[in-house]
Amino acid sequence: MPSPRKSKAGPASPRSMQRGIAMAHRETMTSRQRVLTALNHETPDRVPIDLGGFQTGIHRNAYTQLLDHLGIRDEATILDPVQQLARPCEELLERFHVDIRYVVAHGPESFKGGIEQNTRDGRLWHDLKDEFGVVWSMPMGPSDCDEGGWPSQDKGGTPSPHKGRMPSPRGGTGLYMDISHHPLADATLADLADYPFPKGDDPTRFTRLREQAQTLRRETPYGLSTGIGGVVYEICWYLRGLERWFMDMIENPAFCEALLDRTLAFWLGYYTEFLKEIGDLVDVVMIGDDVGGQSGPLFSPEFYRRVVKPRQKRLVQHIKSLTPAKIWYHTCGSVRSLIPDLLDNGIDILNPVQIGAADMDPRNLKAQFGDRLVFWGGGIDTQRVLSFARPEEVTEHVRRNLEAFKPGGGYVFNSVHNLQAGVPPENIVALFDAAYEHGFY
Repeated sequence: MPSPRKSKAGPASPRSMQRGIAMAHRETMTSRQRVLTALNHETPDRVPIDLGGFQTGIHRNAYTQLLDHLGIRDEATILDPVQQLARPCEELLERFHVDIRYVVAHGPESFKGGIEQNTRDGRLWHDLKDEFGVVWSMPMGPSDCDEGGWPSQDKGGTPSPHKGRMPSPRGGTGLYMDISHHPLADATLADLADYPFPKGDDPTRFTRLREQAQTLRRETPYGLSTGIGGVVYEICWYLRGLERWFMDMIENPAFCEALLDRTLAFWLGYYTEFLKEIGDLVDVVMIGDDVGGQSGPLFSPEFYRRVVKPRQKRLVQHIKSLTPAKIWYHTCGSVRSLIPDLLDNGIDILNPVQIGAADMDPRNLKAQFGDRLVFWGGGIDTQRVLSFARPEEVTEHVRRNLEAFKPGGGYVFNSVHNLQAGVPPENIVALFDAAYEHGFY
């Protein structure tokens, strides 16, 4: 472990500088060269590493504990209030040899929503109303009820700018925001036609986006990715409610199809304008919909192939017509049975590769699909290992997973989904140090 560093601008300790010099001579590629080589199923100098996205990030509590552990000071912001993700500072990303940086859009100027503090049932809450009218809520603690806390940044890559201040890491009784209001819970098909959907192609979403991407491309060596978007299916149940949506699949499929058409239209417009701005500058476009659970798909594969898949495929092909970037798809859970469908859609990359779910063994996945699909994630079991193991056990777990995934390229290292609250900072350090040490070819 490196000695603590005084500040973001301050010099590294002699020990950490010597460690960096000792390792650096082994690298023969820039981060972007490394990422592109891996995404093309070729062998880079080492496995690329990711941290800091909306599905590859770190919870605010884990982040502040990690900074304290490493002696890094950061004026932190909340990247995503719903998941309570922090935006990692550059010093931390460099310490962990992270090869990806993100280019994210923001909400339109016309959107006036944001975070409010309200009282319900004798408790104080943070409430956030997004562009679609969905309300997300999290209980507040005593230390949240002042002017402190973290500044909240717009949730880039999604249609929900989250403005205001979020609870400080020491306060609050909630770890995440959950949906407290589904605006279409009681809607009929006729109601749906009149529901005010946001405009995905509003140009104010993309103000200065190209300038941001050009600066990163010109002044840094990193691979560039968009934030997460393209959430065609999940937004439907956010609006409707999960239980009601699953009932609709059987009792009211026409409603499902009509709502999916509305969300698809939003994302088609969004990516048309988004990729006009930066389609020639990014290496990866991230989209996603959770279609898997712990033991298998969340719903009938027949419904997926008949109703959801055609709309996802249309979006993917639309994106591919606008950019040469690789298409990254996020779905949690056991989704091995759906991987052929994802490949048929045009998906290039699968995340988070939930290796603890049924039928998601790393070696088997690599053997069956590794020549056609890049795996981005799967570096450690976050459910059973990362929070509970000793650092040396974390190192060994990472080493075994790298042995399974890294042969021949086609792999980017990250944990299975975000680093959650409660993960010991020593284990996070062990995670990324092992990814670097054992990731060389």
